[in-house]
Amino acid sequence: MSDGGATGPDDAGEAVDAADDRPLVAVFRPDDERLEEAGALLRELGAEPVQDPMLAIEPTGETPRADADYAILTSKTGAELVAAVDWDPGAATLCAIGPATADALAEAGYDVDLVPDEYTSSGLVEALAAEPGIEGAAVEVARSDHGSPVLLEGLEEAGADVHEAVLYRLTRPAGSGESAALAASGELDAVCFTSSLTVEHFLEAAAERGDVPETVAGLAEAVVGAIGEPTRETLAERGIEADVVASEATFEALARETVQRLDR
Repeated sequence: MSDGGATGPDDAGEAVDAADDRPLVAVFRPDDERLEEAGALLRELGAEPVQDPMLAIEPTGETPRADADYAILTSKTGAELVAAVDWDPGAATLCAIGPATADALAEAGYDVDLVPDEYTSSGLVEALAAEPGIEGAAVEVARSDHGSPVLLEGLEEAGADVHEAVLYRLTRPAGSGESAALAASGELDAVCFTSSLTVEHFLEAAAERGDVPETVAGLAEAVVGAIGEPTRETLAERGIEADVVASEATFEALARETVQRLDR
């Protein structure tokens, strides 16, 4: 008789077998709730996540200026850091690069004025270039030390006076690289690269092991997902072809479309 909640030895064995049948999908997020949420989403999609942080956040203590005409945040991390110091954007038009950043700002009590239709640096440039007051406007870009030059250069070309506040540095955590080892041994089924920096850190981990060629060869047999065109370009520069470029620059889209490609 079953008690409705207990799991006997046979059931436990079946659960392990079911997990063994799931494709292994590597995911790179900072080692906080984002990594856990990414793993939970992949499990929901029928995959077994390899949660390999690859990114560690080191705040710089810098604060964005408060007298800009436009203020831009490009990540949830940035939103959380400015909120922690009670940053006041003043009368600036507050811009978020995508919905995750906008949600983090809203949760902290900020009113977000602009989110581009395309959640990328180029999408944000396009949206702001269409603003009638952008020429000559003071624009504050608050982000990490690895932000794309596309944003700064594009806004400057639109005539804005751009200043960058580096809120945090992104480094590779000690002990990361499990996914690179799995790729080298041919055990990894798919990987979700969420930025150019995750590509670089992934290959750094492989270089430390001395098996970059084997790692790249392993990726050729896996489904390689990139969150956007800049990440795809970085992969291509390293001799890695992306099988999936997410239809929108969010982890959810990347994960779903990568797993769908596995199913095909």
